[in-house]
Amino acid sequence: MMKRRYGAALLIAILLAAIAVVWWPRRPEPPPLVIGGDLPAPCRNVAFEAVTYVVCTVDLRTYNLAVFHVGADGKPFGSLEAFGKAVAGEGRPVLLAMNGGMYHEDLSPVGLLVENGSEKSPLNLADSEGNFFLKPNGVFLVGKDGKAAVMESNAYAAAKPDVAFATQSGPMLVIDGQIHPRFEPNGTSRYVRNGVGVRDENTVLLAISRSEVSFGSFARLFRDALQCRNALFLDGAVSALSDGKRMIVGGKYPAGPIISVSAKPITSVSAKQPQKQ
Repeated sequence: MMKRRYGAALLIAILLAAIAVVWWPRRPEPPPLVIGGDLPAPCRNVAFEAVTYVVCTVDLRTYNLAVFHVGADGKPFGSLEAFGKAVAGEGRPVLLAMNGGMYHEDLSPVGLLVENGSEKSPLNLADSEGNFFLKPNGVFLVGKDGKAAVMESNAYAAAKPDVAFATQSGPMLVIDGQIHPRFEPNGTSRYVRNGVGVRDENTVLLAISRSEVSFGSFARLFRDALQCRNALFLDGAVSALSDGKRMIVGGKYPAGPIISVSAKPITSVSAKQPQKQ
């Protein structure tokens, strides 16, 4: 008799547990941070300190790198998706595009923006709150000579380089081989982040994390894994990477300045035939 009662109680407990599993409200799964797909030609996946990144090594002798903000209508592109469609419609598709600096609510740049040699927004040396103003901040630039650099903002103001493209953001991640002095080794602030570093005057490194990462770890990626003596944080939370047709990391986030990479056109030089004597 006791065995029957025990068996019945056990059966009821199993049924109740099954009902709880079926009916108990479940937390929805978070949206994926990565939409994914094959990577653009200059890019690869890099694992560093338990975080995977997409790292794009841009040789300026092979690729054109530019900073864009507004379209033919004079309005900000507003997103990587809109930018990709606009440039493809103009017959100049890009290999990759990444959000390239912080912006106000109207999508105007917070700091310096130089597009095709024309200054669209001035250098911002003010003090305020937020990541942009976590001094030292800096400027990523490509000079009119085709050479790249990441410079601390005050150094940029003093040098007044002749630039073709430039975007200002902050904070600096790496300054002359040193991690930003305000960073903790592994702070509690964690976001999907993207940034830019320069290994030498011809080699630009664009990186975006595939999951949340601290400032300290992100800075060490540029210094230790990518060998960049100077690197600049571009943004977090809204960080995204596109190949011009589809999103690879991130979603349909708003964007102010946009960094674009495209292949240089192949030029052929016909050898002159020697004249017959």
